[in-house]
Amino acid sequence: MFTFPDKIKESLEDFNTFAANLKKGVENLASIDEIMVGHSDHHESCGSCRKCLRGCTEKELVYKDGKRKLYRYKQRAKKVCHVPMLIVYALVNRYTMLDLQPNRSMIRNLLDLGQDVYLIDWGYTDRMDRFMTMEDYIDGFINDCVDFIRAQHQLDAINLLGVCQGGTFSAIYAALYPEKVKTFIPIVTPIDFDTKDGLLNVWATSFDADLMVDSYGNVPGELMNSAYMLLQPFTLSVHKYINMVQIMEDANKLADFLRMETWIFDSPDQPGETLRRFIKDFYQGNKLVKGEFTLGGRTVDLKNITMPVLNIYAELDTLVPPVSAKALEKHVGSKDVQELTYPVGHIGMFVSGKTQKTLAPKIAEWISERM
Repeated sequence: MFTFPDKIKESLEDFNTFAANLKKGVENLASIDEIMVGHSDHHESCGSCRKCLRGCTEKELVYKDGKRKLYRYKQRAKKVCHVPMLIVYALVNRYTMLDLQPNRSMIRNLLDLGQDVYLIDWGYTDRMDRFMTMEDYIDGFINDCVDFIRAQHQLDAINLLGVCQGGTFSAIYAALYPEKVKTFIPIVTPIDFDTKDGLLNVWATSFDADLMVDSYGNVPGELMNSAYMLLQPFTLSVHKYINMVQIMEDANKLADFLRMETWIFDSPDQPGETLRRFIKDFYQGNKLVKGEFTLGGRTVDLKNITMPVLNIYAELDTLVPPVSAKALEKHVGSKDVQELTYPVGHIGMFVSGKTQKTLAPKIAEWISERM
């Protein structure tokens, strides 16, 4: 009787498994709306994202200026910190990464630990934002939000948490308005841009920012996304979709994957003048750590950041190299600076299983010790 060689038999078994996963995966894709969409905790659509998925934690719109909004999240703990936290996300991509789904939500974790969380939603850039400047975002809306929260709670200062580019904006804000910031928590935040550890930093030194902004006006989000994907072309463009087939048979894992894909490609256009200056002053001039950056005619001196600082960065970050984030400690004036690092990438800081159980508790504990 003819028998298949072992290796051919193994290959046939692998193929049959692949085919079965693919068949089940196609069935799951056909009904993905039923799996993926819906709201947790009987939450109605918040209206702040294009497709409100089941990860959206309840929040209330408390302040608005045009398309820019300030939300306050519904409290989930009996004992709440008396000093609220304002989260400032980047202009790139959407803040929904912080609340992707119930079991991957830094915001929900912070709420469960008694933090009183506010968050800025920058909205989607359009032609009216073409000439928005860093002054408009930092001296304008961030400062307005901080003042609104201070007035609501009758406090002199609040806790400020900034993410990525939003962390850079927050560092500038904390240096200009130190009396309004009780604690400062930057997460995966670029500070020292003069490094060759990150491919984006190398590329940006040669960007013709003037040509790009003068040609596009607002720089398309799709263009920005393409640049980020080129940092790891095989991993981000090919490998992850091959791996997707392995998890397609599991409806929940497939929904998790697609939820992440939805976030990745939900990329607002970048306001031209703000991006122009961000590239030229930071990536090319490294003016923030040199003490040469000005905002509204004032020099931004990081030594004015004298409040407690918890600097959180990712060891495997390809967007914000660890060396860029770690540089903050030697440039601020605070005597209370702590670092917290995880062996994850930029996005993994917010969705990885390695961070879900410990990141928010460590932030909440650090804050509690300083209240």
